[in-house]
Amino acid sequence: MASQSGDPTKLCMMVVADSDADRLMERLVERDFPATKIGSTGGFLRRGNVTIFSGVTDDRVDELLAVVNEVCHARKEFVPVQTLPFLGDGSFSAEPVEVRVGGAIVFVLKISRFERI
Repeated sequence: MASQSGDPTKLCMMVVADSDADRLMERLVERDFPATKIGSTGGFLRRGNVTIFSGVTDDRVDELLAVVNEVCHARKEFVPVQTLPFLGDGSFSAEPVEVRVGGAIVFVLKISRFERI
């Protein structure tokens, strides 16, 4: 495990499913990544999301992305069509619809200034 050396140069913002968040936080801490978890909501199915922030050096970005990829897998679920946020006349089939859930969205931002106060 590499340790964090020097000030962070990148801020990684990871939006992940609630169901993956605790496991991802554990893996990040195991691999010596600083991490802050913030609850968030939104998205297509209005399910719980978590946003995790981690400040890392350039040389650790790919390692962090590998951890996210290892933990946060997209999967398909069948959901009742009545729970989907469609507008319309209500003439939908009663059959459940297959949708993609889980996975992660990661933003990697350059840090122009960092202060530890």
